[in-house]
Amino acid sequence: MIDNRAISISLFTGAGGLDIGMEQAGFQTVSMVEKDPDAAKTIALNRPYFNTAVSRDVQNITAQNLLEEGGRVLDLGRSLYSGEVDLVTGGPPCQPFSTAGKRGSVIDPRGSLFMDFIRIVEQVQPRFFVMENVKGLLSAPIRHRPHLNRGSGYPPLELDEMPGSALEVVLAEMKRLGYRVVYNLLEAADYGVPQNRQRVIFIGSRDGESVTLPLPTHSKNGGVLPKWRTLKDALINLEDPHPEYTPYSENRLKYLRLLKSGQNWRDLPDDLKKEAMGGAYKSGGGKVGFYRRLSWDKPSPTVTTSPHQKATDMSHPEELRPLSVRECARIQTFPDSWVFYGSTSSKYRQIGNAVPVLLAKAIGDYLHSLIRQEKPKGIPVFEQLSLFNQ
Repeated sequence: MIDNRAISISLFTGAGGLDIGMEQAGFQTVSMVEKDPDAAKTIALNRPYFNTAVSRDVQNITAQNLLEEGGRVLDLGRSLYSGEVDLVTGGPPCQPFSTAGKRGSVIDPRGSLFMDFIRIVEQVQPRFFVMENVKGLLSAPIRHRPHLNRGSGYPPLELDEMPGSALEVVLAEMKRLGYRVVYNLLEAADYGVPQNRQRVIFIGSRDGESVTLPLPTHSKNGGVLPKWRTLKDALINLEDPHPEYTPYSENRLKYLRLLKSGQNWRDLPDDLKKEAMGGAYKSGGGKVGFYRRLSWDKPSPTVTTSPHQKATDMSHPEELRPLSVRECARIQTFPDSWVFYGSTSSKYRQIGNAVPVLLAKAIGDYLHSLIRQEKPKGIPVFEQLSLFNQ
């Protein structure tokens, strides 16, 4: 800390959800890095002092750049030193670890932007780092072997074809830095976010402190903790007189008109189900997102980057439209004052990719209490390698 200020550097900032939460917990963000022009302008609109510091590629940034910027923002008259920053945060793009689409798209994290996150942490030497990523990272192989090429008559899976091998690389790279690393899958609804959204959170401790992850503040069924917040809780009193959204086609509206809050394509008349679903009718999976009208009395499903897409519909419970930009931001627990720049589709993308603010705040509260030399309680975590240590 400098002058009792806990200092944070943000990588892969996006629209700023992770950083707003950290700031609400007491951290001061002194440098941000974001490549997407619209997301960078979103940050500039809301944090004018970062106007020249965010529209850039992390691959072209050095730790010294970030430390110098931090010194200017804090008005120190000098650059920050390596080891002087309390926290580095970031969510390297999740595509390399995604299990959606073609499974062959899973690649080695060592060839991805994840390594730039590692590079900056190694050079900045923060007391802690926080990395967020998709659930798929827990089970993704580095190399996917088609199921037709497995089993009898084929050689056993190689190490980098085994489920979880990408995670092992991530953990190995983190621990190579000398940090004690813990991780777990967190459910955002457990931390007051009115949305079911699971993300993997990693925390690294430079000084080998006994770190964990924050205790939940809410629970599914209530009781000792307050019950999960619902869509109604999220949108109550929202002033959105001219909602911004991508309208449905008339073909979609034809079926949505027949559905009520909490229903989806399975609630259509039997003679319309196949017509409405088209080629997806005979496909596998639950298909719960097709023609889905959200329920007021449950948390929202995961806010996606395109809430009007056919397979991941997030239709308003009552109105014949998808959730608006501002409604999605509420569900992600962004402040109503936070301004998003760009087209409607760009705003949806920025919001859908963000870390929910309240989830970030819970993590930030936990770390800030450690910095204040308190001993906060937390949840069980994982910290051992499995495949590569056999």
